[in-house]
Amino acid sequence: MLSVIICTHNPRTDYLRRTLDGLKAQRLPHSQWELLIVDNASKEPLAGRVDVQWHPAGRIVREDEVGLTAARLRAIAESKGDVLVWVDDDNILAENYLERADEFHRAWPMLGIWGCGDYRPEWEEAPAPALQPFLAYLAVHRIPRDRWSNQAFDYGAMPAGAGLCSRRLVAERYAQNVRTDPRRRLLGRVGAQLSACEDFDFGLTALDVGLGMGVFLAFSLTHLMPKGRVQKEYLRRLAEGHAYSTVMLMAMRQPDYAPPRRGGLARLRRWRYLRALGPVERELEADKLRGERRAEQTLATGTSAR
Repeated sequence: MLSVIICTHNPRTDYLRRTLDGLKAQRLPHSQWELLIVDNASKEPLAGRVDVQWHPAGRIVREDEVGLTAARLRAIAESKGDVLVWVDDDNILAENYLERADEFHRAWPMLGIWGCGDYRPEWEEAPAPALQPFLAYLAVHRIPRDRWSNQAFDYGAMPAGAGLCSRRLVAERYAQNVRTDPRRRLLGRVGAQLSACEDFDFGLTALDVGLGMGVFLAFSLTHLMPKGRVQKEYLRRLAEGHAYSTVMLMAMRQPDYAPPRRGGLARLRRWRYLRALGPVERELEADKLRGERRAEQTLATGTSAR
């Protein structure tokens, strides 16, 4: 049995409706999966506003602690499936997505986590060409080929959170990791704070239990992109948040991790590197550096500097 999970905080009603319409259209019979929506402290509670009665095992639960990680922990505790399929509130799954998730569960026992290789963006407003370097931080790509791995930090084989599938064993270990290391709550979105890398931590948890991870072109979805996500200010904040979270994840996963030296020689090399970049790429590098330094301050003081 699959558990299809939507963790959502103040969702766009039209996007969430289309996400649910995509689930209604799934070829896998309703009897083989449950639907769980975790309302993560939305200002207007979803219960009574969002219809899940079309699914015989559909329900909405409320989680009042703001943050994607808190919502996921609640979902893991509430769900019943052997495989958890994590669907964002702006994802429209291909009609065979759940069928494929069930097939992979049986055919690839060596994988603990797997996900989408073909994201098809639907732009509310097309991004300006100059912002192309920033779009790598959005799940709007198509991988060149299937890839799976059991090597730590093999980012090419790590699924994004949109459409991610995990075995219950991996999900429960992830929940345990969060309980024993509260720093993991600094990963993932918390309201308007654009932290990230909780998906990578989830993927690496598969390795913790002796399984692998992978991304596959057999899985495709449409990713609805509101115009606010293709504004430079938002994308710059996203890049900074990702850089912050990457350093935090490395520190959590590698006990001997030490921040890179930033002495005179390192600054000279960086200056030469930045000179070769265009203005947008230089802005991106400045955002990444700001995020890395903020993470280093967090690690040094134990408090998050925003």
